Amino acid sequence: MPETNSNSRGWQFNRQVNLTVLIQIFLLASLIVGSWVNLQRQLDSLQHDMDMLLQSSAEFQAQLAELATMSVDQEYRLRAVEKAIPKADIADGPS
Repeated sequence: MPETNSNSRGWQFNRQVNLTVLIQIFLLASLIVGSWVNLQRQLDSLQHDMDMLLQSSAEFQAQLAELATMSVDQEYRLRAVEKAIPKADIADGPS
């Protein structure tokens, strides 16, 4: 009979260890889930930032195209003005 009593104590000890292990596993699983949720939140934020960056880039490219067009227009106007002014006036400079 004494062996049964020691087996009973051993089983109780194992049950306590198993409960501790289960608590640790639960806490570890909670940390993993929390980290995953945080990672998903950061990925959503990153996706939003990337969308905003792409939109800003498209707007900037449109503005650059408009400026390039205006630059070409101004170049043609400058050439037309240079052709209209007599060459003698250009050589004399301002008086």
